[in-house]
Amino acid sequence: MGFLDPLTAIIVTFCFIGVLIYKRVNLGITLNAGALLLALLALDLSTIGTVLVDTTINPLTISLVAASFAIMWLSLLYKETRVIDTLSESLSRLVNNSKLIISVLPAVIGLLPVGGGALMSAPLVEAETEKLGMSQEKKTYANLWFRHTVFPVYPVNQVLILAASLTGLTVTALVTRQIPVVIAMVAVGYFIGLWKTPKKPEKEKTITNRRAESKRLLVTFLPILATMVAVIAFGIDVSIGAFIGIIVLLLIAKPNLKTLIRPLRNWGIWGITLAAYGAFLLRDVSMKAGISQIFGSVVTNGSIDLVWLLIAIPAFFSAVTGAVSGGLALGTSVLGIATYTPKTASLLYMASYLGYVAAPTHLCLILTAEYFKCPLGKLYKYLIPSLTVSFATTILMYYLV
Repeated sequence: MGFLDPLTAIIVTFCFIGVLIYKRVNLGITLNAGALLLALLALDLSTIGTVLVDTTINPLTISLVAASFAIMWLSLLYKETRVIDTLSESLSRLVNNSKLIISVLPAVIGLLPVGGGALMSAPLVEAETEKLGMSQEKKTYANLWFRHTVFPVYPVNQVLILAASLTGLTVTALVTRQIPVVIAMVAVGYFIGLWKTPKKPEKEKTITNRRAESKRLLVTFLPILATMVAVIAFGIDVSIGAFIGIIVLLLIAKPNLKTLIRPLRNWGIWGITLAAYGAFLLRDVSMKAGISQIFGSVVTNGSIDLVWLLIAIPAFFSAVTGAVSGGLALGTSVLGIATYTPKTASLLYMASYLGYVAAPTHLCLILTAEYFKCPLGKLYKYLIPSLTVSFATTILMYYLV
């Protein structure tokens, strides 16, 4: 046994994690430090060693850590080689509809899960929103919201992979359930952000060779497409699929060695990788300490409806940590659900995700608001009804399917 009983240990640990988050310590360091503190407080030394070894050699942990590393490397390489710029430009040239570009472009760039990545699409969205005479708050809302519509169904999203790994389900099982939610998110985004925006007449874009431009778009999208096909069509592990995408990108961009290794000097890639490991370690330590049973009794006794626990706890932790992975890692540790079904796992993920989207700790939200000089109060006027519809659709899917 450790120094403290499990309940006291988890309270102390969460206070410690809260301090690290307040001090803006990287989430990867925070999750691992929290897991180690919990282990020292609630477990004996021999058990701590066993948990560390078991977590480290767990095939799911290895797969998730490798996938997180590879996906982040692919994302940063897209940016370093400027292939993402070519992709965005081609899309903008081919589509002669500002509203469509505003709704699609942030989502396409959103395929690159880079922290604060909404800034990548902001200048392009700004150019199109200017044509429609949109207000600063609507510009901010459109760029933020449409960037985040794709992740619940994007199979190469490392956070979705984390959710599947933590709940013991496949990514496909989660994606299938979340398609209606994404449709609702896109619909409410269009209704709130674009529906009553008048379309100003604009000149037809001159493209000397539409076929060549379409080919250019396809080629720049090929690394992401190759990864998705490898994972979905052929059932290849995501970590391997992401490395396939990297190889395809290298063949297209032909970067020099300096460009290839520059992302490896970026702390972001290591922070994401460390967070993936920390999420598993925190869950495993919690299970070994019996903490999940303490909170799990609340679920089994039925004193609080499971649905509201699955919504409130992950959403709260995502908002506090400013990361979906934080909501998932801490949520699964506290809830202590032994066996997840696709419906409970999907609810857990969507609650974590939507809680993160609207949080003032969300880097994309802060940076987008700063870029467009939009007060947060005016932004939430659009975000709150959008989140309400998205949560309602998520809960409806839980009960109906």
